[in-house]
Formats: sequence, C-alpha cells, structure tokens
Amino acid sequence: MATAGDGNYYGKHGEPRKFDPKFKGPIQNRHCTDVICCIIFVVVILGYIALGIVAWVHGDPRKVVYPTDSYGQFCGQKGTQNENKTILFYFNILKCASPIVLINLQCPTTQLCVPKCPDRFATYIDMQRNMYNKSYWEYYKQFCKPGFDNPWKKVTEVLRDEDCPSMIIPSRPFLKRCFPDFTTRNGVLTVANQTTFKDWNGKMKNVTELREAANGINNVLDARSIGMKVFEDYALSWYWILIALFIAMIVSLLFLVLLRFTAGVLFWVFIFGVIAIVGYGIWHCYWEYDSLRGIPGADLTVYDIGFQTDFRVYLQLRQTWLAFMIILCIVEVIIILMLIFLRNRIRIAIALLKEGSRAIGYIMSALFYPIITFILIAICISYWAVTAVFLATSGDSVYKVMANQTLCKYANMTCDPETFNTTNVTKLCPGAQCTFAFYGGESLYHRYIIVFQLCNVFVFLWLVNFAIALGQCTLAGAFASYYWAFSKPADIPTCPLFSSFGRAIRYHTGSLAFGSLILAIVQMIRVILEYLDHKLKASQNAFAKFLLCCLKCCFWCLEKFIKFINRNAYIMIAIYGKNFCTSAKDAFFLLMRNVVRVAVLDQVTDFLLFLGKILVAGGVGVLAFFFFTKRIPVISQETPDLNYYWVPLLTVIIGSYLIAHGFFSVYAMCVDTLFLCFCEDLERNDGSASKPYFMSPNLHRILEKKEKSPKKAAK
Repeated sequence: MATAGDGNYYGKHGEPRKFDPKFKGPIQNRHCTDVICCIIFVVVILGYIALGIVAWVHGDPRKVVYPTDSYGQFCGQKGTQNENKTILFYFNILKCASPIVLINLQCPTTQLCVPKCPDRFATYIDMQRNMYNKSYWEYYKQFCKPGFDNPWKKVTEVLRDEDCPSMIIPSRPFLKRCFPDFTTRNGVLTVANQTTFKDWNGKMKNVTELREAANGINNVLDARSIGMKVFEDYALSWYWILIALFIAMIVSLLFLVLLRFTAGVLFWVFIFGVIAIVGYGIWHCYWEYDSLRGIPGADLTVYDIGFQTDFRVYLQLRQTWLAFMIILCIVEVIIILMLIFLRNRIRIAIALLKEGSRAIGYIMSALFYPIITFILIAICISYWAVTAVFLATSGDSVYKVMANQTLCKYANMTCDPETFNTTNVTKLCPGAQCTFAFYGGESLYHRYIIVFQLCNVFVFLWLVNFAIALGQCTLAGAFASYYWAFSKPADIPTCPLFSSFGRAIRYHTGSLAFGSLILAIVQMIRVILEYLDHKLKASQNAFAKFLLCCLKCCFWCLEKFIKFINRNAYIMIAIYGKNFCTSAKDAFFLLMRNVVRVAVLDQVTDFLLFLGKILVAGGVGVLAFFFFTKRIPVISQETPDLNYYWVPLLTVIIGSYLIAHGFFSVYAMCVDTLFLCFCEDLERNDGSASKPYFMSPNLHRILEKKEKSPKKAAK
C-alpha cells in the first residue's frame, strides 16, 4: 500500500509534481492532523455536556408545560392546593389582547387555577341577586380566590381587590387554559349558542367584543379541531405511509442503478427539450410581432407609452415581442454554442455519473451510511432542544405590581408577595396586587442565560456540521478506494466504508472539526443577522435595511462557498491524510485547473439528481393520491376513511423526497470524489505502461486516449 510520503504530490503553490509510482489510493500510514483543534473540540463537547447538566439542575420544563397562577404555583402541582386544579382561569379575559399574550406572557388580570372551566354566563351582581339559591354562589365561588367567603361584598370593592371575577363566560380548556367557547353558526359568531351577554354591571354586549378582545381565539380553537382530525388520520394511515416510504426507498435504489444506463439519455432529452421550447418561444414571438403589423398604436415604443402598471399594455406593442424574440435567440445561440464547445466535457460528466452508479454497486453499504448521519444529527437536535428548554426555564418566580398604569407609578415594578401588604404601595395604588409575572433572576447564572443560549446554538451548529463532515469524509475515502483500484473489483479493499470511517475518526477528527468550526461561525453570523432583520422590520431606516440585506446576501454566498471548499477538502483528507488547510488548498488549485469540467459536472449532476428526486417523490405521491382517494378499485376496500386525505399524502411526498435526497446525497458525494480522483489521474498518469490510467475504459474512449498498459479487468 501507499506510504505517508505519497501525499506530498503538490508543490508550494499547488502545481502538480512528478509522478509517484507508489501511489495507489487512500494512504494507510497516516498521522493525526489538526491536533490542537481536536483538543479544543473535545473540550467544547465536555463544556457543552457541563452546560446541559447545569441547565438540568436549574431548569424546570414544567414552567413551559404547566400554566402558573398569580401566586407562582403550577396548576395541577402535587402537594399544593392546586393539585386537583389543572386549568388556568383568567378573571377578566377582556384584558388579554391576543392568544399569544394568554399562552406565552402574563395577562394583566388575576389568574387562578381551577378544576374546570365555567360552562355558563354569569356575573357577580347576578350571583348576589340570587343568594337565596345557595348553589348559585357555590358554583361562582370556585372561580374566586381561595378563602374568599363574603358574597355580600360590594361589587366595586370586589373588582378593586379582584377577589372574584366580575363575570364568567362559557369556556373550554386549551393548552390547560380557559378560552371562550367560540363557535360559528351560519356565519354568526356565538358563545354557548348566544350572540350577546351581560357584563358585570348588567349592560348587554355582543360576543364580537370578546372576539375582538381575544383576537385569533377562534382560529386557535379551529386549529385544535383540525389537529385532532390530523392525529386521527395519522393513526389510521401510518401503516400505509410506511409502505409508501419503503416503496420510495426501492425506487430510489432502482433509479441509482438505472443511471448507469440512462444518465446520458435523460440529460440529452432534457437539453433538446429546452432547445425545442426556446425555439417555439422564438416562433411565437415572431408570430405575435407579425400579427400586430398594421394595428393602430402597435408601432409605438416603450419609451412613448412610459411606465404602465398594467403589463398587458406592453404586450400590444410590436417592440415588446421583438425584444423577447431577440433575447430568446441569444439564449438559443448560447445553448447551442455551449453544446458544441463543451460536448466532450458533458460526455465526461455523464461518464462519471455512470461510473458513480457502478461504484455504488460495488459498495452498496454506502447507501445506508446516511442513517448514521441522521442518528448523529437527531442526537444533536435533541440535546440542543432539551438544553434550550432547561435554560429557558432556569429562573425563579418574578412578581410584579399589577395596577392601573396610568394612576400608579409602581405598576410593573418587581415586588415580594410576602411583604407586599406591609408596604405603602397598596395605599398609594388602591387595588394593586403583587402577582406572578415570569421566571427569571438576578444571579450571575441568570444574567448570562442569554449567553448560554447563544453558546448552545453555536455548539449545536458545530456538532451538526461535524456529523455531516464525518459522513462526507467517510464516503469519500470509500469511493476513492474504488477509483484507485486498478483491477475492479479484485483490488477494492475489504470493507472500504468501515476502514474509511475508522481513518476519519482516528486521524482526522481535528481537521473535520476545523472545517466544521469555520462553517459554524458563518452560520452563527447568519443567525444573528436574521435576528437583527426580524427586529428591524418595523424600522423606517432604509439604509439599515439595505445594509442588512447586503450582509445577509454576502454571508449566504460565503456559506455556500465554504461548504463547497469543505466538501472537496474532506475528499483530499480522505485520500492523502493531510491537514485541513493543506487539503483545502490542494483541492482548490486542482478544481481551478479543471474549472470548466467542475462547472459542467455540477450542472449535469445537479440536474439529474434533482430530476430523480422529483420523479421519486412525484411518482410515489401520485400512487399515494390514487390510493388514499380510493381510485384504485382493486384495493379500495383497504383504504382507510380519512378526514383529510392530504395529510398522509403530503407526509408521503415529503418523506419520499427526503429519502431520495438521502440516497442521492451519497451518489453526489461519490461523483464528486470520482471527479477529483479523475483529475488527479489525468495529472499523475499519461496512459503509458509505466504510468497507466486508473479511469474506466469508457472515460478512456471519451478522452480519445489509448491505454498502453495491459487491459484492466473492469466491469
């Protein structure tokens, strides 16, 4: 096998050096690369684990799952007076502007844990008028503060102290909170089949006022109903969804196998189809141009009529169709010239696609490696999400003064519920209360939670990029072993995928972490820019918006470029075992020496793989459509009765596309690896007996090279 010295193939400035007869593919005798970055990566992972432990100690996800009343206690919390009270009730829901305020923030009204939501309209005044009926008071009492037992207290004092709600409205629990029971009957909004209700002082009001106060509630409740139906559909169709996804996997495999025989046909059919479509466009433009001859006003110019909001006006001008025809003619000429001058490079690209299909046929295990990448990314996402939740809930109960903000200067100031009644706030602000607001704190840990959240996001991006990089390097090493096997499959090493994975982990963790770190930094900057863009949406500063848009565009391009460089650097690492910077430099210069081939190969590969994804997702989607809509008579009896047939249909289409993307990503990595090896082969060898090519005979014929060495036993 090759030695470590075989990697010294490039000169100081990336130019190819003389032929090395010892080189036969991925180097076996390697050394660890980018050790410092590897150490930093391990330390960061340990720190990330420590951050998760600290967040787990201080956080409490119940703060997200369970609602909290005005006293800072969880509804349904065991060992408290709210143990059997699992639902949060708002004294005056009219003070809550929207469902977002109800769910995420604190509504400026007393909130109480109750065992169930009210099921009728009632007011405090009506309760006092019906005191002879004790059951009326007993029912109303359960929505008052615990310990309140004075139904004769004046309503103005009750409203001031918020001992009881001024009125109760028929409600239903949603997200463990009481929401008005809105329904629509014949286009009319109702609450408990009523269109009007009495407020606390007996005035009649329309339920639309509730609708306006709780804007969006009806949509939220409708979403709940739709969500239940969607869940039912999944419960009835999950078995058939799995069958459809299995079919998508089989079709994806078949497509990769057939690419060996159909890659050229598919590409040329598409190219000639584009030429035909553009040709038809030229003819149509000429026909429109000729048909407008002699029509009054058709000979006017675009300059004569000026700017018009109705685009159809321009279509009545001969000049418009003449411009369209000229543009399409230029496009047609460019396409034809590109086919004429790039025909050999297109044939090489198609041959590499076919060779990629052949390589996957010898290393079938590579098709299932994306499962490992998926598992690693799923672990990263899960850990990040759990850590983020625990960090977000790492706080103590913070209480604030709730009062009329226009009259009380202490409104929204923090307070202590245990000492609040001894302060002069209640005297200066009658009716003011110290109620729970949110979770937070003033300790060093709590002050830096936002920093910890940013660290959580950054390390998450780093780990995800590392998992992807590990997969790319592993696959590159396996497919490079295939290319540099002189006699295929006899010279292909045993378990090339496993061997490549071992080399990547053992020797190049630091290099993969280095490349992933660079990409994670750029992605983190993009996240910050998106956050700033979200914050500046309401801003009227046009220059700031323009600058931010330019920065977002630049960093998007930079991210794409770094991904491209990293991908090819990992291929060079897999072959030569050198550090990241050297591998990136060697890959960059090699690609620049073959820049036209790179452009052609990328376009051909991207088109064929995109076509494959559409064919797999579309084909399986059409089959699923006919099945779930009972349009296949043979198995129509097996089709489940669904509320929305599009639920499993969209799941099948999206799932099929993702499955195809997983398989085709392996294929794309295979083609990229074979391409770099092909470029290396051309620079290292000349096809003579002493320096034979390792490329396939098909590539030999395309290059019009005669192999002087013994005929290879390639299949």
